[in-house]
Amino acid sequence: MKVCSLILLLWITVVNALELVDEAYPSIETLACAARSAGTARVEKKRITDITHELRPDLPSFGGEFPVTDAVKLVRGMRRDKEICNLSELKIIVHSGTHVDAPGHFINEFYEAGYDVNGLDLEILVGPVLIVDVSKEEGHITEQVLQKLKIPRGVERVIFKTANTPRRLMYKPEFDTSYVGFTKEGAEWLVTNTDIKLVGIDYLSVAIAEDPTGPHEAFLSRKLILVEALKLDEVDAGLSTLYCLPLRLIKAEGSPARCILIS
Repeated sequence: MKVCSLILLLWITVVNALELVDEAYPSIETLACAARSAGTARVEKKRITDITHELRPDLPSFGGEFPVTDAVKLVRGMRRDKEICNLSELKIIVHSGTHVDAPGHFINEFYEAGYDVNGLDLEILVGPVLIVDVSKEEGHITEQVLQKLKIPRGVERVIFKTANTPRRLMYKPEFDTSYVGFTKEGAEWLVTNTDIKLVGIDYLSVAIAEDPTGPHEAFLSRKLILVEALKLDEVDAGLSTLYCLPLRLIKAEGSPARCILIS
């Protein structure tokens, strides 16, 4: 009797173990069945909007000082040099085109402490984003403009679509000092009265041309992430999801980034 009970107990143990193995390592047939089921399921279609400017030769640069005319150069060519492959070189200032600013850009103690692009929080660079349209406002983004927007607490990412977009400033090779940016008071009001951790804008700098330092210091001293020169031509005000990933550059205070919206 004891022997029979022992055999039965061993049999139950073996069967349970096999079931666990099947769950952990499904067969090819099981995987194929799951794939067929997934294929017949109704999938909601999402819209992806690329808000990154191409690194075109005629792209403007801040102050016109570092043009991207020769940013991409073919150093070895299959046809030209009879090489086995094509090989290009990328040589640009890290704040060219659509790019991200790290805290060390204007705060030197942060730069020396290693607050570089590689250390930026991906949870801030990816997530829900509020897009506000201030393109009809006259002048810069001031405290008064921001107060009218009534950005609620809890919002961590905001992209500002300004008059820079309808004026198509990013499509003009010459640097235009009349672009719309934040005043120092506007930047200080935003960091004091909201929970924002990321600010995006549609020209090469969040700061007005007359005061490039003040607004940057207001934002970066609080370790906000700044995303500049966004392409917002096809973007409307509202809520979306932002994915903005800079290169993993060490000891760099900025980096080109590929940014998209998914809605």
